[in-house]
Amino acid sequence: MSKKILIIEDELTQREILSEYLTHRGYRVFSADFGGIGLEYIKRYEPDIVLLDYKLPDVDGLKLLKDIKRDFPLTPVIIITAFGSIERAVEAMQAGAYTYLTKPINLKELLINIKKALKEAYLVQEVKRLKEQLKDQDFGEGIIAHSRKMKDVLVLAKKVADTDATVLILGESGTGKNLLAHFIHRFSLRSSRPFISINCAAIPPTLLESELFGYVKGAFTGAYRDKPGLFKSADTGTIFLDEIGDIPLELQAKLLRVIQDNSFTPLGSVKEVKVDVRIISATNRDLDKMIEENRFREDLYWRLKVFTIIMPPLRERREDIRPLVEHFLSIFNSKYKKSIAGFSKKALQFLLTYDYPGNVRELENMIERAVVISDDEVIDMETLTINSKPKDHMTLPLFSLPLSEAVAHLEKIRIKEAMEQAGGVKTRAARLLGISERVLRYKLHRYSLEEE
Repeated sequence: MSKKILIIEDELTQREILSEYLTHRGYRVFSADFGGIGLEYIKRYEPDIVLLDYKLPDVDGLKLLKDIKRDFPLTPVIIITAFGSIERAVEAMQAGAYTYLTKPINLKELLINIKKALKEAYLVQEVKRLKEQLKDQDFGEGIIAHSRKMKDVLVLAKKVADTDATVLILGESGTGKNLLAHFIHRFSLRSSRPFISINCAAIPPTLLESELFGYVKGAFTGAYRDKPGLFKSADTGTIFLDEIGDIPLELQAKLLRVIQDNSFTPLGSVKEVKVDVRIISATNRDLDKMIEENRFREDLYWRLKVFTIIMPPLRERREDIRPLVEHFLSIFNSKYKKSIAGFSKKALQFLLTYDYPGNVRELENMIERAVVISDDEVIDMETLTINSKPKDHMTLPLFSLPLSEAVAHLEKIRIKEAMEQAGGVKTRAARLLGISERVLRYKLHRYSLEEE
């Protein structure tokens, strides 16, 4: 669609010359001979650019310029006048004019300025649009989401955040399940209320019940006072149960009751405590397999997974590796008062091709260790890998191999991992890899993995 130009000029001859010239060059031109009419036309036609005479019969051009820039700040305005002076030019530019041209107008010069102004206006509007887009996808401090997979996860999390549904976050260790739980709470209606996090695997089973549900004075030896418990502390807010798969079977029934009835009984008490808590849980365990082995209650499982989100491992979101590297480098430069500029080509290549069995947590630890021990401006390969023991197959410099060998090497690694994850069951491994079982059998034979 052709761009729209509004000419606000009281001289009929000048208006006609400019209108005809610009119309023949593909622009849609509107014109007004009074400032008041021109302002109405701006609101009605929304022109892409305005040519404004400095001296008008009903209003001072400078005042009209200020009114236009106040109400339409992204619309470029070119001032034209028969009375050129440095003072007026400066005044007009300070008021927001794109440029200042004197009569008689050099039409070629005018056309060049119009094209430049429209191009710059487009770039300004595009930057504004992108900022608005980024604002809509504000994922919060510490969350890096350049990859499509991670963006999809966060958009999904943002949608469920508005509800009170229980959320089960699945994913390998170190993928950032805790960060995602914080993210859901931050965008929920409970964001101003408490967020309580507990790692169920880090607390001995004998103490976990009292940590979660509290106890009353005298409930057991050493209980000298009442303790409210984490569920009570999280009342009206969110509780995050990390490593939910490690909760003992006998405690799962009590947790189920909290979800069903919003109530529990502290240890040693006969009095029921009512709470309003949103539950988010996470695990890297195979809960389906645990249910089959009678190590996890199926009824609790279905209560926890009203909404399930799967965190992708870092090797499946490689677009995020480089921004994560830069993010952690900035953090640890600040923490340890360093000014490391970056990584050598070989070290960076290693970071981008390494498979990170420990996911984002492993990458973070790797960068922190390198920053601590580095005395140079650039971290090299030796500094990056010193004292670290990545899997043997990860230390291979893939960038030095021919493409076919590098692809085969990575394919072999991925197939081995899938077979391990699937417990040796080929149908499940094929499903994890997104290939048919027939293709998987062929590749197992090709890479001599059938006996492993």
